[in-house]
Amino acid sequence: MDKKRNIAPMKLEVLLAIVHNDKAAYYSSLIQSHQANLQLSMPAKGTTHLILDYLGLTERPKTLIVSVVRSDEADALISLLSDTFKKGPGYKGIAFTVPMTSIIGTLAYGFLSNDKRTVKEEQQNGQ
Repeated sequence: MDKKRNIAPMKLEVLLAIVHNDKAAYYSSLIQSHQANLQLSMPAKGTTHLILDYLGLTERPKTLIVSVVRSDEADALISLLSDTFKKGPGYKGIAFTVPMTSIIGTLAYGFLSNDKRTVKEEQQNGQ
């Protein structure tokens, strides 16, 4: 008999954060603590690089962290990041979220939303 799994989906959002390179690991762990199972980090440039180049100054290297977070965690996470950005010059950054409109596949959704209920029934029964 085919059992239906009624899983109330949580909406997901893509979180984008640009932070200083030396704080990237700190921010990555902070984001992960809010149930973000997927994160990508890559080199980035801040918004002031053109002016600094013109003046002959160097800019601190930046990192772009792209994460998938649940909507129910997004507001608290953005608030936490905002408070952390105010700690001092070494903690400065920018972060925002963009809503995801659809995801194909229950297992992909389960991984991204950190929802353990999406595991296949066969795997739960040890088959």
